[in-house]
Formats: sequence, structure tokens, C-alpha cells
Amino acid sequence: MTDKNFDIYFDLGSSKIRASAFKKDSSENFTIENECLSSLNLKKLNLLNAEHVIEKSILQIEKKIDEYIDDINLLVDSADVLSIGLSVLKKNENKKINKEEIQYLIQSAKQQVLRSNTDYSILHIIVTNYKINNIDYVFLPTDINECNQFSIDIIFICFPKELIKNFEELFNKKDVSIKQILFSSYVKSLNYKDQLGFYNESAFIDIGYEKTSIIYFKKQNFYFFHILPVGGHHITKDISKVLNIDLIKAEEAKLNFDKDNDFLKKNGLSLEIIKKIIFARIEEILEISTKFISRHEKSNDLDQLRLVLMGEGSKILSNKYRQDISISNDIDLFDETPLDICESGLKVIKGQSKQEVVIVPKKIEKKGFFEKLFHFFK
Repeated sequence: MTDKNFDIYFDLGSSKIRASAFKKDSSENFTIENECLSSLNLKKLNLLNAEHVIEKSILQIEKKIDEYIDDINLLVDSADVLSIGLSVLKKNENKKINKEEIQYLIQSAKQQVLRSNTDYSILHIIVTNYKINNIDYVFLPTDINECNQFSIDIIFICFPKELIKNFEELFNKKDVSIKQILFSSYVKSLNYKDQLGFYNESAFIDIGYEKTSIIYFKKQNFYFFHILPVGGHHITKDISKVLNIDLIKAEEAKLNFDKDNDFLKKNGLSLEIIKKIIFARIEEILEISTKFISRHEKSNDLDQLRLVLMGEGSKILSNKYRQDISISNDIDLFDETPLDICESGLKVIKGQSKQEVVIVPKKIEKKGFFEKLFHFFK
């Protein structure tokens, strides 16, 4: 079998499926996007509907690149994502820290997480801090020759094994294997914060179907993330309840309130009331997000915090309406494209994040399976 000319990335959202093909050693790429959800009362991805759309998307990409797809990288999101933080410590007897000791500590922490969370798989391992001789470093310094003890703060982003199995089975039916699964909110925020430039503190708020992800950066470095159990579908339910209309009509009203006045007039709906409902829920999400960051940072001074809204749920707010949101922090609405989303996965796998640990599986003859661990040191 000859090597493929393209790397393929799929993003499975709750309402859309996107795919991009990136030509190796070239800037050439192809991207497609297809609607996915056919029912509004589903809390999770409609896998039956997704199977048809995935097949359609695969055929579209294969036609564009003129080669068969047999493996992909997959971006996914879920309210069931789990964030686990660990701090591991090692006494070093005034010796210089070496790479093997760091790898051993991270691997040990990884096994501890897996033993304690048997229903989850780890998608990302991110080092947020090194403490050496009681001094904090974001990246491991190379000029410290004597160290009495050091510790590493690590965040593990985990997904349910059952959900991963469902995704694998979905693509296996199309004779496509999944090389790597990525948490889409996290990888998108890494890409977008570089595009937006430097901010001392920034939080990316990814409003999804029934959850909102908060990804927080301090001085351009990933610090933590959190999931709120509220999303765009809650806005739909608010509109349905207040205006006493069904969910389908409420969803249409939410998506068209700033685009199609004829739809609102025809259905006897008030633009002002719909705006109030939408903005009230968005303000609630942003207020909860900033309060969580404040508690995590043990500070009430977040005046310099830059909030960036992303995700399908945020698209109901055009830039002309964002000034109507009552919150003291600066707000950016990132108008992401399908290419932006898939490219975010590509950049992470190519090594964009210097905080992330990369684990490469290897097989050794007659010795079973082991994992080799790398880390991108600054």
C-alpha cells in the first residue's frame, strides 16, 4: 500500500459534521460541512443520522482528493468529558533533572488516572506547571544543575470509553480507522488564541448543544478547563417555554431572530422578547464562567480577562448584538469556519502546544505493548 497524500480530519458536532483533507508537505486543503442532527430532543450525537452523513462526507472528500480514505483524526465534544488534575512530587537529592525522570513521573500519573477511572480513556495530557526548588515554571528550565525536589502539575482530559467505542464502530463500518481522538473545544482554543494575539488572561467559551466549555489561558499558556451543563439547547427551551411554542419553532426563532423578520411576523413572535431571552441566558453563561474562573484563581479582579465566544451556540449573536450583553469584560465573537476547526486538530498533532505530552504507542516483538512518552520542552 502506498502512502497517502493527505491527512484527514473529521469534526463531529452535535448539529454539523465537518471534514478537511490537508495535503502533506503542502498548503493545499479541501473542506466540507454537512448538517447532522435531525431531532432536537437528543442530548447526544444522533449516531444513526451521523452514520449517513459520515458516509456522505467521506465520499465527498475522496472525490476531491482522488484517493480512498482509510484513516482519520477525529475531533469530538461531549458533556461527559472529564478533567483530572494531579500533582506529582519527586525528591532529587540536589541532582540535575533529566528528561527520563519527567517521563517516568508523567507516565506514573497517567497509570494512576487510568486505574482510578476505568471507564475513561485519556485524550490529552497537559503539563501546566513545574515547581523546582519552590519556584514555578511553565516550561522545564534547562539551566538548573542542582535540584532538591521538584513537582509537576498535570491535567488529564478524558472521554468515556463507551463513547469512543461508538465513534470507532461508526467509522469502522465505512472501513476507516481512527488514528487519534481530540477534544475539540481544547484544540480550537489553542489555535484561536494564537490568531487573536496576546492577552494576559483569556477564556474561550465554547457554547455547544447542552454544555459549555470554559478553557482558560494565563499569559498564552493553558491553565485549566471546566464544563457547564448548559448550552444552546437551553436557550431553545427558554424560548419555547416563555412563548408557549414547540421546540422546533423555538429553534427556528433562535436561529433567525436577527436574519428573518418575516419568519417572526408570520408566526406572531416578538423580536424584542426573543432578544431578551437569548441575551439573558448568554449573560448567565458568561457570569457563571467568570465566577468559576474567579474562584479557581482565588481572585475577584478579572477586569483584564478577555472572553472569546466560539461554537455553534455563540453564532446566534452577531457582532452587532454583542454590545447588548451586560458584562464588564471585553468580549470577542470568533467567527470560526469549518477549516479553522479541522486545522486546529492538525496543529495540535503537529506539535503546536508545547505544554502537551505526546504518547506514541509502540510494539516490541515478544515483549507485548508499551508506550513511549515524549514532551515538547521549550
